[in-house]
Amino acid sequence: MSRPLEGIKVVEVSMWAMVPSAGAVLSDMGANVIKIEPPAGDPIRQLNAGGITPGTAGFSSSFMYEIYNRGKRSVTLDLNVEGATELLHRLLEDADVFLTSLLPGARRKLKIDIPDITSRHPNIIYAVGTGQGSRGPDAEKGGYDSISFWARSGVAASVTPNELPYPLPMPGGAFGDGMTGAIFAGGICAAIAQRAMTGKASVVDGCLLATGMWAMQPGITGTSLVGWEEMPKAGRTMMPNPLVNNYKTSDGRYLALCMLQAQRYWPGLCAALGRPELIDDPRFATDADRVANLEACIGTLDEIFAGKPLAEWKKIMLTQEGQWDVVQKVGELPSDPDAMANGFIQDVDYGDGRTLKMVATPVQFDREPLRARPAPELGANNDEVLAEMGLSEDEIIDLKVAGVIF
Repeated sequence: MSRPLEGIKVVEVSMWAMVPSAGAVLSDMGANVIKIEPPAGDPIRQLNAGGITPGTAGFSSSFMYEIYNRGKRSVTLDLNVEGATELLHRLLEDADVFLTSLLPGARRKLKIDIPDITSRHPNIIYAVGTGQGSRGPDAEKGGYDSISFWARSGVAASVTPNELPYPLPMPGGAFGDGMTGAIFAGGICAAIAQRAMTGKASVVDGCLLATGMWAMQPGITGTSLVGWEEMPKAGRTMMPNPLVNNYKTSDGRYLALCMLQAQRYWPGLCAALGRPELIDDPRFATDADRVANLEACIGTLDEIFAGKPLAEWKKIMLTQEGQWDVVQKVGELPSDPDAMANGFIQDVDYGDGRTLKMVATPVQFDREPLRARPAPELGANNDEVLAEMGLSEDEIIDLKVAGVIF
């Protein structure tokens, strides 16, 4: 299938995960994404992520580099060397998007800030990712998703039980980066559409704090409405609806129930559970009854679900209409039947015997998943990209001798 961004050229000067993940989405959509790396490479290449080190399974770079730089081409360009910025400008002459994560001070020093780029390339879309936004007291400050997205936005405080002596950490590396990058990529696509329709090239900002606040919008709006510092934290036995809760099975797994219309689903659930007498039990017969006897209702459901293993409950729960699912572990997702059927998990073939499972960009076109492609080795596309720019072999050699490229 054709990809929606085929013919779009993106030049990316970024590192770590948030902005590169936006570039990965654009690459999956068909854009020609050229990643500019310093001689040592994007530092995420050498990241030890969850105890999985670079070099695992034949991959010289961290798997985190691979997933957020898939389908790109790598050019090693030392922007601190005289002549490198001019070469970057030549690369931008036919580019549609300049994508960067560099801080304002670094952009000014390298003369690649917004005025530097847009004055020479007025049709280019300048896309910059930040921690806290482009204005305000922390505009010059860097950010990572664990602090700007997770801590500062209120997510960490909201998910941490009051009895814990410390905030819960993120559930995994780049948790906020991937979400922010996907939204950022959507904004870049909108800017591409706007330019096509009006001729106006925009500056697009993506931000970790803003994305975290978007995720926390109900809490932010709700607390502002009534003047609270945070929304109430409901424990398992304090849920306003016992049919929106997690229940443990006999083999230590969990079922997640989300039956928002509890009165509608209560009779069918009780019948499926083999406890029809609970339908008209005066403690649980109506929404008001279940709320008034919340601990007893949750305790009864706890006892019932603890009586059988997950495999049996999966069959039983299919006989009723209420909404539910299994609390899965990440290692189970590659074999999730719906994930497999829809192409949400892909085996990316590197062509040399190596394969890596990657999650597909979470949008599809014409009911087809966007196929992910391998990430590049450091500087793998130097000569290829420079030749496409019209440089001769001798000119490329001179740039290497000068230390502009490696």
